[in-house]
This record gives sequence, C-alpha cells and structure tokens, in this order.
Amino acid sequence: MGRPKLSLPFGDETMLGRVVRIVGEVVSPVVVVAAAGQELPALPRGTLVARDETASQGPLAGLAAGLTALGDSAYAAYVSSCDVPLLKAALIRALIDALGTHEVAVVRDQERDHPLAAVYRTTCAERVHHFLAAGRRGLTEFVRQCDVRIVEGTELQAVDPELQSLVNVNTPAEYLAALRAAGFAAK
Repeated sequence: MGRPKLSLPFGDETMLGRVVRIVGEVVSPVVVVAAAGQELPALPRGTLVARDETASQGPLAGLAAGLTALGDSAYAAYVSSCDVPLLKAALIRALIDALGTHEVAVVRDQERDHPLAAVYRTTCAERVHHFLAAGRRGLTEFVRQCDVRIVEGTELQAVDPELQSLVNVNTPAEYLAALRAAGFAAK
C-alpha cells in the first residue's frame, strides 16, 4: 500500500478510526492492539490501546493482548483486523448472538474461516497465552481447539447481503474499490 493501512483516509476518518467507530456502535470498551512503539492515528474517545507483549508474533499474540486488556470488563470480544472498512455493526451483533454458550463464534465463508471476524470469550485469554508459550502461533489452529460455533456466511446475509464486512483492503485497487463501495471519492 505504500503506507500503513490503518492510517489511510476513509471519508473524514482513518481506516482504523472507522473500524473502531463501527465496533464501538455495538460493544464497549473497544481495545486496539498495536505493536510496541507503533504510531496510531487519532481514535474515538474512550478507545483503549494495548500493546503486543512480544514483537512479530502475529494475530494470536494480538488476541492475547486484547483479551487480557479487557479482563473482567466484558464476557466476550469481537475481534477484527484494521483493514475492513466496510464492516457492518449488524454483523457484529449477529455474531455476538450466535456465540451462545460457545467459546468462539467465527464466520465461515465458502469453506474459509475468518478468525479476525469472530467473537471470543475473554476466558480464552489464559489458553491463548499457554498456546503462545508452547511456540504455537496460528490463530486458526487455536480456534480449532476451542468450543467453536461456525457461523456460515449464508446465515449473515440478512444483515450483510454481500458480506462486505469480510472484505480486507490489501492493495491500492482494493482500497479504491472500498472507497467507491462506501460512497467516497478517492483523494
């Protein structure tokens, strides 16, 4: 992309700010996990920032930091990447509702799991730390050993017909397409 995706302009906010705002429409508190020393754009008021304990450990370490930061302030957390600017609040609500008594509710679209579009019980934090301590880094591998509720993409089409909430922005062309889909002109 040529610069950090989280700081890309998206309307009158950054991509990260937009995702945080949308998540914040459904849950509170919102925790952003960043690498040690990583600069973040301005975030909505009340956003908590947690830092990865160990550099370059991937999304599973980010999950550990985020769940630990929440502690007892929430029973579960919706987990997202920063590069899904077409995220829908209704999809987050549907996943929270789907969690039920399970540890994790994760979206599966066309046989692909989306562990960064999922709800995790905060009680998973200790197991995530043990998983990392054992040298295991795979978020999908972690999810597979949990009591997981797979939410098929077709179950979510009533709240997100095109499943835009799952669209990551990884290239300049995808960024421009996301801006157009949201009704913004490229700057």
